[in-house]
Amino acid sequence: MANTYTQIYLQVVFAVQGRASIIPKAQQEELHKFITGVVTNRSQKLIAINSMPDHVHLLVGLKADCALSDLVRDVKAASSKLINERHWVVGRFAWQEGFGAFSYSHSQLDDVIRYIANQEQHHAKKTFAEEYREFLERFGVDFDPRYVFKPVEDGPPLTGLERVSTDSPINRTALQA
Repeated sequence: MANTYTQIYLQVVFAVQGRASIIPKAQQEELHKFITGVVTNRSQKLIAINSMPDHVHLLVGLKADCALSDLVRDVKAASSKLINERHWVVGRFAWQEGFGAFSYSHSQLDDVIRYIANQEQHHAKKTFAEEYREFLERFGVDFDPRYVFKPVEDGPPLTGLERVSTDSPINRTALQA
């Protein structure tokens, strides 16, 4: 679009289906490079990426002509296909529906990049569910815990997501997109 100038920085977070810890550490670098290629091929800028066995963080510079939900859909679909074709996990790999997206100003980028790079140390102290809940609360995102995570099959119940928000379909849609 001619004469359109934007500066949109978004941290995108999405989880493995059922929050299973199955992304192999040995393949993380290849997964990161692959996702970088997907984002770049959509003419967007991937600023930072990191993953844990159960989730991924991206920091993206988003252009105005790209719908975030379309970009995340493409990243998740292509990376799921890669993981399944390479047989990195036993059974069928899938990402959980939805994602979180949190906006930042240019002056905050260094802190966000450091945060994403230090996921392993960060998660030695805090679970992904705790981290995600804190993001939602810090950014003032209304949420209903029934729609944040699908339960872990045969696992412990999800704790720390007791806050119930308004039933705004806009907020539910934003989290489940």
